[in-house]
Amino acid sequence: MRIAFYTLGCKVNQYESRALLEALEKEGFEEADKQADVCIINTCTVTAESDRKARQTVRRAIRENPGAYILVTGCASQIDPERFLAIKGVHFVNGNRDKKALIAHILRYKDTGIKTEGKEILDLEEREYESLCVSGSERTRAYMKIEDGCESKCAYCIIPRARGKIVSRPLEDCLEEARRLVKAGYKEIVLTGIEVSAYGEDLEHADLALLLEKMEEIEGLCRIRLSSIDPSYLRPAFTDRIARLSKVAPHFHLSLQSCCDDTLRRMRRRYNTEILTRNLGYLQQRMPAVRFTADVIVGFPGETEEEFERTRAFLKTLPLLHTHVFAYSPRPDTEAASMPLQVDEQTKKSRSARLIAHCEDIRDGLLKKEEGQSYPVLFEQYKKGVAYGHTPHFIEVAVKSDKPLDDEICLCRLSGSEGGVVFGERTDL
Repeated sequence: MRIAFYTLGCKVNQYESRALLEALEKEGFEEADKQADVCIINTCTVTAESDRKARQTVRRAIRENPGAYILVTGCASQIDPERFLAIKGVHFVNGNRDKKALIAHILRYKDTGIKTEGKEILDLEEREYESLCVSGSERTRAYMKIEDGCESKCAYCIIPRARGKIVSRPLEDCLEEARRLVKAGYKEIVLTGIEVSAYGEDLEHADLALLLEKMEEIEGLCRIRLSSIDPSYLRPAFTDRIARLSKVAPHFHLSLQSCCDDTLRRMRRRYNTEILTRNLGYLQQRMPAVRFTADVIVGFPGETEEEFERTRAFLKTLPLLHTHVFAYSPRPDTEAASMPLQVDEQTKKSRSARLIAHCEDIRDGLLKKEEGQSYPVLFEQYKKGVAYGHTPHFIEVAVKSDKPLDDEICLCRLSGSEGGVVFGERTDL
């Protein structure tokens, strides 16, 4: 039988889809892009647009795979299962932390031809960590899920309702999968989760720093990277522990959202600019080579031009290689969606463009200072005689090569840059 996955949203969803695919391949299924016998649509609900795309994708899967068994899972279906079940052609809907249940329904269909219909949405507060694992990745670096759930309750976010309380993967389970991935040839592992920084809060004798320390001991593993982190967690005590580790990449993707205290207060974030200054400043002292990427929201309800400028000014103090700038989009059923002083679309568009240009200037200035430096580059893809990869700091490097260098780590000297990509040449030949 042929199975097709339609995965929307974050790296956690991608990990979970990969885990389901591997489990079904062991049962004799073959992955297909279309004309499949079974389709799983793994949905996202982070914004209203994400919801719309989820429904659109379900309809596309039904259209592309006539007669297929259609199953919908993920965050959007956890929040609003009835809306997906009402789509003609959808057979079964479930949510999060019970995705392995889909396997039993699919195997039943394979054996009997019977398509289980209806929905099964479980109470996330009663669920523990769902054990899913992967043996590989479609990319050079492997992603490994270590945690699920979030309890931050930010004013703009629906994800705590879609993912539930914080639940962490057992420490030894994480280490076993990391060893398997290294044995399979992966040199870099990216730790991912809904709130990675919360790892271990529900476990005894485990936290994120301990996991990183244990992974440091895995022979053959070259780099460990975090997919995203709340900057309030980058406290000096945590920084002191990870600064001693040689395999932790000197790059952190910061879930900043704003750098203005008034805006952060309305967002209900757990930090202010004083905490950012202390934590990030100390991190740069202990790890001088560290570079950041970040997420920032512009046009949050009540954001004035002065507040926007505070964020813009603060970002200039950080070594930012890339900034994902998002114009605020009201998500129904969140506190922020009904806040007064909603910012008009034209203002949000203007601020987004200005902040993107500002952050590109910051990036270009950083990359200019890197000219002449040499770093190990893990190569990931090859196009038209050029190999592309990343340094430990997540600087993207392009090197002319007469062959692919995928999965190789080569020492390269950096030169000029264009559009955030640095040109380089190998010095290890």
